[in-house]
Amino acid sequence: MKKIVAITSCSTGIAHTYMAAEGLEVAAKELGWSIRVETQGSIGAENVLTEQEIKDADAVVIAASTTVNKDRFVGKKLIERDVNDAIQKGKELLESSLTANVYNPKGAAFAEKRAAAKSSKGIYAHLMTGVSYMIPFVVTGGICIALAFALGGINAEGEAAQAVNQLGGIAMGLMWPILGGYVAFSIADRPGLVPGMAFGMLAASMSAGFLGALAGGFLAGYLVLAIKKIELPKALRGLMPILIIPVFSVLIGGIIFKYLIGAPVSWLNGAMTDWLNSMSGTSGIILGLILGGMMAIDLAGPIGKAAYFFGVASLTNLGANETSQIMGAVMVSGMVPPLAMALSSTLIGKNRYNNDQRESGKSAWVLGLSFISEGAIPFAVADPVRVLGAVTVGSAITGALSMAFNCGIAVPHGGFFVFFIPGAVSNVMLYVLALAVGTVISGFLVTALKKPMEMA
Repeated sequence: MKKIVAITSCSTGIAHTYMAAEGLEVAAKELGWSIRVETQGSIGAENVLTEQEIKDADAVVIAASTTVNKDRFVGKKLIERDVNDAIQKGKELLESSLTANVYNPKGAAFAEKRAAAKSSKGIYAHLMTGVSYMIPFVVTGGICIALAFALGGINAEGEAAQAVNQLGGIAMGLMWPILGGYVAFSIADRPGLVPGMAFGMLAASMSAGFLGALAGGFLAGYLVLAIKKIELPKALRGLMPILIIPVFSVLIGGIIFKYLIGAPVSWLNGAMTDWLNSMSGTSGIILGLILGGMMAIDLAGPIGKAAYFFGVASLTNLGANETSQIMGAVMVSGMVPPLAMALSSTLIGKNRYNNDQRESGKSAWVLGLSFISEGAIPFAVADPVRVLGAVTVGSAITGALSMAFNCGIAVPHGGFFVFFIPGAVSNVMLYVLALAVGTVISGFLVTALKKPMEMA
């Protein structure tokens, strides 16, 4: 019997992480192999692999959209793929692991791989590492702000409400330095944290937002790698991690960022904000249609993440008592896919699904109401064309309706559970209507597209 150890990790550390683990476990069972999967989710590492398990393993599988530390696996056959491969092609991934190269970070084969890694996939992994650390700050800050509205109204009046609102503001304010810091960390390890966070903070102060913090993280990471290559006398090498790298990376990179990156990105953000604020009527509806479709087409993958952070960026420019129509369209559209699949699999089209899918449909109700688009993934994996096509149509319509109804939201997460907090959502009943319309359209469309199967 083959023994495999694995690690799964996704950018949010929520659904994909555990679905990938389940996909690998199911594939191993089909092959008659033994597997132990360590999940590195938003609450940290769970089912941590022991030294003995790693030693006894025939191969190591890493299925992640973030950067995973591989120091434990030196000398083992190791294959590294995107987290979605474990969900969709678990059996193929496990079989490929047995013919993978032995992980040796100092060997020639590894050096060649490292050179080849300077590709879009490598950049995407760095980006997703930053995003995975950033999202809990965004969610926590947004929910705290929403709770402040519940306690003290739209102006968060009262000592308790102001305290909660302040905490929410602090958490939201940390998202840019965290993003920049952990993008740099993914590239250059711990020495990248100081300049990455500094440039993220600088991006926030210059109103350069998401793009600025992201650019600052990449600048910091690659600058630190360049400084590491400088040969110093042995007596000074001990100063590299605590003095030379952080000080010189911050000084050199800070000047580059301030004048060559921050200022242009800040101007671009301002111009984009003015343009978006000017959008109304037909143009606003078209924007909602596009953002809604993006939120469903890959179920919180790269396209969905782009739309989501576009919405989050719109929140950073809000004034007092304001909500963002862009964030509103993004959130409500992202809720449609799991709710539509729940509607189809548990109510109107039960005979189109097997028993496992009908069980997944029950949890998809909660995931959809919580704004976790990944709840539709089990259905999309089994039937990608029909499912993704159907949910994209409904999500796009919901996004367009949200914009047409002038619905806005003041928080970046929380789903249905923040809809009725005073001040969190504008035009809340029309917002609920937009969600219901998209859900029903997608639910009936996917039911019509799928053929009945023999009930298990």
